[in-house]
Amino acid sequence: MSRDALPWSKHLPDGSERTDAFDAIVIGSGMGGMTAAALLAKLGQRVLVVEQHYVAGGFTHAFRRPGYEWDVGVHAVGEVTEHTLTGRLLSKLTDGRLQWASLGESYDEFTYPDGMRIAFPDSPAQFRENLIDAFPREQKAIDEYLHLVRAVSKTMRGYYLSRLAPRVAAPVLDRTLAKPAQRWLEMRTKDVVDGLTDDPRLRAVFTAQWGYYGSVPSRSSFAMQALVVKHFLHGAYYPVGGSKRIAVELLQTVANAGGWTTIRADVDQILVEGGRAAGVRLKDGREARAKKVVSAVGVRSTAEHLLPPEIAKDAWATSVSTLEPSPAHVCLYLGFEGDVAAAGATAANQWFYETYDMEVPAWDVRADGVRGEAPCLYCSFPSLKDPEHDAGPERRHTGEVVTFVPWETFAPFKDARWHKRGDAYEALKTELHDKLLEHFGKRMPGLAPLVKYAELSTPASTHHFVRPTHGAIYGLEPTPTRFRNAWLRPRAPLSGLFFAGSEVATVGVIGAMMGGVLGAAAAEPLRVVDYVRKMSDRQR
Repeated sequence: MSRDALPWSKHLPDGSERTDAFDAIVIGSGMGGMTAAALLAKLGQRVLVVEQHYVAGGFTHAFRRPGYEWDVGVHAVGEVTEHTLTGRLLSKLTDGRLQWASLGESYDEFTYPDGMRIAFPDSPAQFRENLIDAFPREQKAIDEYLHLVRAVSKTMRGYYLSRLAPRVAAPVLDRTLAKPAQRWLEMRTKDVVDGLTDDPRLRAVFTAQWGYYGSVPSRSSFAMQALVVKHFLHGAYYPVGGSKRIAVELLQTVANAGGWTTIRADVDQILVEGGRAAGVRLKDGREARAKKVVSAVGVRSTAEHLLPPEIAKDAWATSVSTLEPSPAHVCLYLGFEGDVAAAGATAANQWFYETYDMEVPAWDVRADGVRGEAPCLYCSFPSLKDPEHDAGPERRHTGEVVTFVPWETFAPFKDARWHKRGDAYEALKTELHDKLLEHFGKRMPGLAPLVKYAELSTPASTHHFVRPTHGAIYGLEPTPTRFRNAWLRPRAPLSGLFFAGSEVATVGVIGAMMGGVLGAAAAEPLRVVDYVRKMSDRQR
């Protein structure tokens, strides 16, 4: 698709400063913001989406280098078929334009330090069989674990509904609708898993996907663990045409309803007039107004950076500012030439663990260098997932190698200009680049000779382009403390301000999408709930 055909530009529509120009303004075009905007657009509302980056999509956007294109945050997405509410909703919001391709019978494959390998398949029955084959004496623990995954996931609907309650009704609904989920939101993953089995290897397999939500078992809420496992029980998918299609199709829906998405629109402050949110002021001085403002850049980021000073001191704003972010990460983007499938690449994601200890949160990367190997490498090959990928005569394909690193090491560089972060940064980046390439070569030796291009992104780049707190890959860390916070709701205490995205729901593409649904529902309760209910009725 040519750039001229994209449903966004740096142009701010004429008259945006008028209160009647748009029905709502959405800050941020990540998955939550795009979903909220598209849902409001489906109700006939004109929505202005403002995005500080030069491309829309948040972690769903893609970037190019000569001959190659990579996604930056979409590697596997579950529950997108017509058999699921989320799949039907995404299809409806994009008028069927967004299509998905299965990653195959296995979507995740794990390799452990003693050579044990286990595949997570697209069938619950096969998943159970794979676990029992690997741990034949642990059938009782496996069955109990899978039962908990399903049962705990079902309790979350009441929790989400309780989040929509007006502040005055919230305490009552928290004690009723949300109560079944709260038990599991308060329990830590490690405590639950340790109670099921004494086998440290099985514990590691149960919690092997913690990288999808970024919180080690001793810190994470078990409800989050259960949601991720349940999310993938029937396999994983990838957008046909690449992750960029998500933004193109959702934001086209916004444009079709008379709205627009403006890129390079960096919000300086939410305008407050008469005690309610009234619009936004951009850092270049431009203003846009609407009766509803939906912030999809994170509740904590909004409280710390976008509120007028007098409101930023309110109890709710200071409370959410204490919540911990999820980890930062580095990603080595690889370009290959040759038969990558024959050399070992797959559509399934490859996880390589250096230890069975799932409590190691990040690679030991310090300002003066790197210690040891990354405890986990996550390797994804997006070109093999996309049926529309054209490898050409050179047989060009792409890969990504991801691992967590400490934010503190990169924090000193967060405000430096892109490509102008100084010698110390470049030296650290070069060392990380070389080490990751070396580690990748050890794990997938057949692919190493086919690498023709390699580029590293760091948390400083994540901070620059996406602006999450502390370069966090998943927003706020999904701990019991996070889910206990009474202010983390889609309806802000400030009238006219609403929140969308993962921080008012859960992490990941679909978690952020549901956070977008909640944000839209808070802004238009009756109409959005009715719209989603009709999608849900089709499941019965």
